[in-house]
Amino acid sequence: MAQPELLRYSCQVSLPGFGEAGQQLLQNARVLVVGAGGLGCPAAQYLAAAGVGTLGIADFDTVSIGNLHRQVLFTPEEVGQKKVKVACEKLQKQNPGIKLVPHEVKVTALNVMDLLQHYDMVLDGTDNFDTKYLLNDACVLAGKPLVYGAIYQYEGQVAVWNLLNGNGSRSPNYRDVFVEVDASQVPNCAEGGVIPTLAGMVGCMQANEVIKIITNTGEALAGKLLLLDAQTLQSRIIKVGKVSKVTIEKLPETEEVPTISVAELKQSMAHGHFELLDVRRAEERDVFHIGGAHVPLDQLGQKLPQLQTAKKLVVYCASGKRSGEAVKRIRKHFPELTIYSLEGGMKAWLEQQ
Repeated sequence: MAQPELLRYSCQVSLPGFGEAGQQLLQNARVLVVGAGGLGCPAAQYLAAAGVGTLGIADFDTVSIGNLHRQVLFTPEEVGQKKVKVACEKLQKQNPGIKLVPHEVKVTALNVMDLLQHYDMVLDGTDNFDTKYLLNDACVLAGKPLVYGAIYQYEGQVAVWNLLNGNGSRSPNYRDVFVEVDASQVPNCAEGGVIPTLAGMVGCMQANEVIKIITNTGEALAGKLLLLDAQTLQSRIIKVGKVSKVTIEKLPETEEVPTISVAELKQSMAHGHFELLDVRRAEERDVFHIGGAHVPLDQLGQKLPQLQTAKKLVVYCASGKRSGEAVKRIRKHFPELTIYSLEGGMKAWLEQQ
């Protein structure tokens, strides 16, 4: 190891059981961080600082004002810029001795296996169930470990899925714990809120698990699920088991939801090209809305027959999550209807006032 590297990493190299050999393992490692948000930002910062040799960042979103309280890589001057571009530029400056690889893509069933083949493991910094299931299944099929993290309000979760056991079996994965989740019933951070420091704590825990796995130090959270309460700082570990009991043979089928941007909708509304449907709760609509019909998502099933419209339909909610789910349901009932989900929801609308 060259003298500058010895100086840079001296504190971790001097750790018992770590040494130059552990640092070399980090230098040779290739880690993909999916999602440059509340979890991905702190995780990527510490992985870059620790000297992970190749660090890929996958994200397709842009920086918004509402991100800044928890996505600590970004500043107000970067609002509107692509997250992955900003993140990789800053992380490269933080550690010029590693390779940063930007992937400005939305991770889907069409590209996930190609992405994974270039990396040894994946860190899940996403905030929606569809992508979490997709990453999980892809990692199982590709034989790669997945470091999982999730946050909501004051609660966080961390686990390591699909780690190789000594006997050749694999540790439990996401589907062993969360067999099936109704995504429409669980708000994301934009809708349900999150304390910003929790994102930092969970993201750092994820980075810690990655470093432990790469350097063969400590005991990974494989076969376990760590639960953290940010209000009390109490944590507990639930033991899941040593071996996965789930068989995964193919990637999940995901339905792409057509979206429309705030700018496109504002332009079209002036010409009356669209009808609007608000699927938020009544109390949310009372605070602010942009018009149109109002049917909360949990009542949509019984109201579907009444939604016949000759015009194109735009569905909106707080962040775009519930409206995306609504679009899927409406398309099944009215397959010929031209329908879109408002990208970013009311959050994006208000930010672009």
